[in-house]
Amino acid sequence: MKYQKELIVFDWDGTLMDSQARIVNCFRAAIRDMELAERNDQQLSNVIGLGFREALLSLYPDDGEHFHGELVERYRQYFLHEDTTPSQLFAGARELLEKLNQQDYFLAVATGKGRHGLDRAFKQNEVEHHFHASRCADETRSKPHPQMLEELMDFFAVAPEDTIMIGDTEYDLEMANNAGVQGLGVSHGVHEQTRLEKFNPITCVANINELHSWLRNNLIK
Repeated sequence: MKYQKELIVFDWDGTLMDSQARIVNCFRAAIRDMELAERNDQQLSNVIGLGFREALLSLYPDDGEHFHGELVERYRQYFLHEDTTPSQLFAGARELLEKLNQQDYFLAVATGKGRHGLDRAFKQNEVEHHFHASRCADETRSKPHPQMLEELMDFFAVAPEDTIMIGDTEYDLEMANNAGVQGLGVSHGVHEQTRLEKFNPITCVANINELHSWLRNNLIK
């Protein structure tokens, strides 16, 4: 079956960028600095994709709101300035974005990152010119609320049926469902395929190369 789409929305961390290890390390360092109860790698990985406030409340449901501001600042200090854990685009991501741009799709990002972090990642990886718009969790409601997608669709004047959301977490796919948009899962990131499939994506792929092949074979342009 062929699908007619105008707007392709990507998640960032875990979908286009292999940044899971760096995010976990920075969370752990910030938590250690504040002498909070430790959380294991799985717990820290699981909140990737949420806005920072929502992630913190998931990790510390009883009192996360009280130290939200300080933990955000400590995390940002590590992520932006101190942590040296490698994070780079997944193999084939740059080429995929170039091809999609040549076909005149609207491309956008909907991410749990803050605006400063996303803009920095765009510039460092020289991909900012590929995207026509983006929404971050510190600008609007966090996933899985549909507001990010709703604002992007309004910006481009594109209907839900002409939009596809691509992400590596259940938060991405649940947001797509909440916005009436088809979701597509990529399982090389945070959440495994069986977890993604619970949210009825149009398909799940294992990596960027499979994503490129699926888009090439199944979208009409």
